[in-house]
Amino acid sequence: MRSRETDPLVVGRVVGDVLDPFTRSITLRVTYNMNRENSRDVNNGCEFRPSQVVNQPRVEIGGDDLRTFYTLVMVDPDAPSPSDPTLREYLHWLVTDIPATTGTSFGQEVVCYESPRPSMGIHRFVFVLFRQLGRQTVYAPGWRQNFNTRDFAELYNLGLPVAAVYYNCQRESGSGGRRR
Repeated sequence: MRSRETDPLVVGRVVGDVLDPFTRSITLRVTYNMNRENSRDVNNGCEFRPSQVVNQPRVEIGGDDLRTFYTLVMVDPDAPSPSDPTLREYLHWLVTDIPATTGTSFGQEVVCYESPRPSMGIHRFVFVLFRQLGRQTVYAPGWRQNFNTRDFAELYNLGLPVAAVYYNCQRESGSGGRRR
């Protein structure tokens, strides 16, 4: 168990800006396929370019009880810019009723995947996994901007997350000369 000071979700301010402190209890693996030969897992704080995250990622969920279902939420807490996140949180994806030991392709897509296209600054894109009490109907919000993960979890009685992971992304030309 990590201390709070070294937990990448705390260091990256995901806990605080998006989530309350929680204990991870299930595995969550998010993988983007860059092209036919190349795929890359999302690890906390890693960097992706928008061209690498155009397509919906593959998401695999652990667990051992096939009667347990999960909800996955993907948000950008830095929209439209990290210095002025007036659209926080922007909802990029919402999938419910995902059976344990499977992935999002077995769930119910409530809000379709929208690829990240940050225009200013470095944005965090956060995947949050909740355990459901059972199968349930979840309604798509009327809009993607100003989604609130905490309020959503409370509305649908999801409790604290069971897993979360995030990556950083900035526009293609926003590398600031660090890459050659």
